[in-house]
Amino acid sequence: MNCIDNKTKFATAHLFVDKRSFPNCVKFLSQIKEKCYSQILARYFTRKYFNKDFELITFVCDGFENYKSAFNKLFYRVAKLQFGVPIACKKFGLKHNNNPVERYNGKIKDRLNCMRGEFKSFEYAKSFMNLQHVMNNFVNPHQQLKGKTPAEKAGINLKLGRNKLLELIRFVGEKLT
Repeated sequence: MNCIDNKTKFATAHLFVDKRSFPNCVKFLSQIKEKCYSQILARYFTRKYFNKDFELITFVCDGFENYKSAFNKLFYRVAKLQFGVPIACKKFGLKHNNNPVERYNGKIKDRLNCMRGEFKSFEYAKSFMNLQHVMNNFVNPHQQLKGKTPAEKAGINLKLGRNKLLELIRFVGEKLT
């Protein structure tokens, strides 16, 4: 399960699961709540008390019912959910789409096809997905962002230089010591 910001292409949350069950959906959306809830509430209160035309933050998902139930459990009233969005939503006149997350999932599938699914365990696969998450956000530039990484576009500038992965490893190493 992945959550991608539509404007910055930053992967705000991800969870590697074997089944998209309701508890897993709640666990996944709880990651988003932990990281972004203050921003979601700020937008909600701005709309409620100051500007009725101000839009709530909108989450977009496919038609999997557990997403809707988990969303209502965690974000009821403070955010909107556009549920059951098809990939070709522009054709149907919808404002929001899930194309960024579908593209991200497609890149992961392409990478897994090269590896032929040779993971020794669920934990190895989970570690690989965590690495993909970091690579997407901090290392790989995005074409739609004019060569910037999603982290740079989101205002997270770690000044990694030319060899971003090596500098990121050094940066994390310094923080741990």
